[in-house]
Amino acid sequence: MALVAMTYYDTQEPEIFHTSRLQLNSTIGTVNTIFLIVSGFFMAVSVRYLKKDEVKKSSLFLKLTMLGGLLFLVLKTFEYSHKIEIGLTIGYNTFFTFYWLLTLFHVIHVIVGLVILISVHIGINKKKVITKIEDVEAGAAFWHMCDLIWLLLFPIIYLLF
Repeated sequence: MALVAMTYYDTQEPEIFHTSRLQLNSTIGTVNTIFLIVSGFFMAVSVRYLKKDEVKKSSLFLKLTMLGGLLFLVLKTFEYSHKIEIGLTIGYNTFFTFYWLLTLFHVIHVIVGLVILISVHIGINKKKVITKIEDVEAGAAFWHMCDLIWLLLFPIIYLLF
């Protein structure tokens, strides 16, 4: 719903939204998109290996998945700190209100996703595996949802002119 609202306000305040988007770093947004897409691929590979009972390979790809999520958060933190430094905070204008609300909501989900994946990783690496494949698939579904949400956010926030 917030994406629809942002799109609506974009039509109401086109100049503000245009000049605000120009203050974003689309390279950072693109690199973060790549981090999440690749991490989603690694998550799918991890599940596939776990289904074949290849726990060590599954664990490796799960670690790579989490690395992608961590890299996303590091880059996002860098982007946020730059925005704050130059005064582009949540109250700056309508565009940046949406920018902060939508991207922070996504960041929270990425953090929750990483907590889930850490739990899954611990569970599959016990001497006696204590995590069921359904739990791993549920964690993967959550992670893919984070990817999907970002694939909706990225073009609307960073690319629309």
